[in-house]
Amino acid sequence: MTENAGVFVLTSQDLVDGGELPQPQTSGYFGLDGKDLSPHLAWSRAPEGTRSFAVTVMDPDAPRAGGFCHWAVVNIPAAVDELPEGAGGAPDGMGPADTDAGLPNGSLELLNDAGFTGFVGAAPPRGSGPHRYVVTVHALSVELLPGTPRSKGSRVLKDILEHELASASLTAHFEVR
Repeated sequence: MTENAGVFVLTSQDLVDGGELPQPQTSGYFGLDGKDLSPHLAWSRAPEGTRSFAVTVMDPDAPRAGGFCHWAVVNIPAAVDELPEGAGGAPDGMGPADTDAGLPNGSLELLNDAGFTGFVGAAPPRGSGPHRYVVTVHALSVELLPGTPRSKGSRVLKDILEHELASASLTAHFEVR
């Protein structure tokens, strides 16, 4: 048995834990040269009893209470163990949904703190120093969390944590100088 057997694991082809956030995951929507693409994510060794997954991308260093929610997706079926780069709606909030957006059927993409569904890339205030972008996959004990496409991801975090069996995270850094 390997040392990590039984430990919920998150990996990415795009992110290096502790590294710099790649340009595609930074924001064009907020005026940088980014692409607002959600990162590729793959997870394994979910705990027994996992009935669904949620994914959140948070900037805890944002100058607002609770940080800034860049992306939140809930109700990802338990059989799913990967999301492609660019999954989710477009930065204008008018992009495709569900499988057309690279999200599994039944998944629910919530409003980010920019006010639309979809992934919004990093764009911390100039001169505010390096910000952490914490990408987390949550293994949940319930199949469905309540919500609609108009629910705010930052407000659903409480429901996610209430039903969380395990979580796995990667943290990348980004700064606008």
